[in-house]
Amino acid sequence: MLLLLQNRGRMTADELAAELEVSVRTVYRDIEALSAAGVPVYADRGRAGGYQLVDGYRTRLTGLTEEEARSLSLAGLPVAAAELGLGTVLAAAQLKLYAALPAELRDRAGQVAQRFFLDVPGWFRGIESLPQLAEIARAVWESRRITTRYRRWDNSEVDRVLEPLGLILKAGNWYLAARANSGTRTYRVSRIDRLQLGEIFTRPADFDLAGYWREWSEQFERRMYPRVAVVRLSRLGRDLVPFYLGAVGARALRECRDEPDEDGWLRVELPVEPGAPALGELLRFGPELQVLEPADLRAEVAAAVARMGATYG
Repeated sequence: MLLLLQNRGRMTADELAAELEVSVRTVYRDIEALSAAGVPVYADRGRAGGYQLVDGYRTRLTGLTEEEARSLSLAGLPVAAAELGLGTVLAAAQLKLYAALPAELRDRAGQVAQRFFLDVPGWFRGIESLPQLAEIARAVWESRRITTRYRRWDNSEVDRVLEPLGLILKAGNWYLAARANSGTRTYRVSRIDRLQLGEIFTRPADFDLAGYWREWSEQFERRMYPRVAVVRLSRLGRDLVPFYLGAVGARALRECRDEPDEDGWLRVELPVEPGAPALGELLRFGPELQVLEPADLRAEVAAAVARMGATYG
């Protein structure tokens, strides 16, 4: 009842009774109990009346600090919390939450931790060890500019002044969404070699981190797979697509409208990377894939297979 009044404002006894599935008499009794416990709840009489709390009154979890409250969003990601410098803070917040729960709920919460575990990185990969990550997270929390030296994909280095807007953990890798002179960009945290905190900046009120990351990921995927290979896939080859080409290949299979031929082979348009990576991706399928188009890629695969045949006699 207290949480309903806190979140919805004024409510009548009939509304409270319907919401809580109790009688109106029970509502009257519980309102008296709240008042006796020192909760500032009062009633307005009349047709538009009802029960409400004194303006500004809210229940608070005793002793929960601002930093601990922030860390609760990482409750299911203990390793990520530790990387952000919030490991001990998160543990303290969880202890206070458990202490505030009734015994039955506290036991159930403990059972969840013993029965479900989230492991963020992919197989054969670990979460990056990034000593500067906690300082970057501080800059994100406090909306402070950072001066960095950033190592690009070709190992060249550039100096950047960034306005950090958010951090993303993707498959064990940390990325920073930040505003620069050229607009909002994404930076791999492991490539930030130097870091210096600067002055406070005004964070854009309309920035949506989740929406930005979805859009950036789609654009990144299109840049990574600019070519389309028309191939034939056997039944086994189609089963291997999700393992060899991931979500991009699996989506191409789902979007294919052709039917397998009488031998069970299916014509599919597969997005592939440019240059040598495309050749390696297609050769992984062995005899379960045949490249039809483009002609230059088909010739490259044929030449590679001929060299392999010569190697093995």
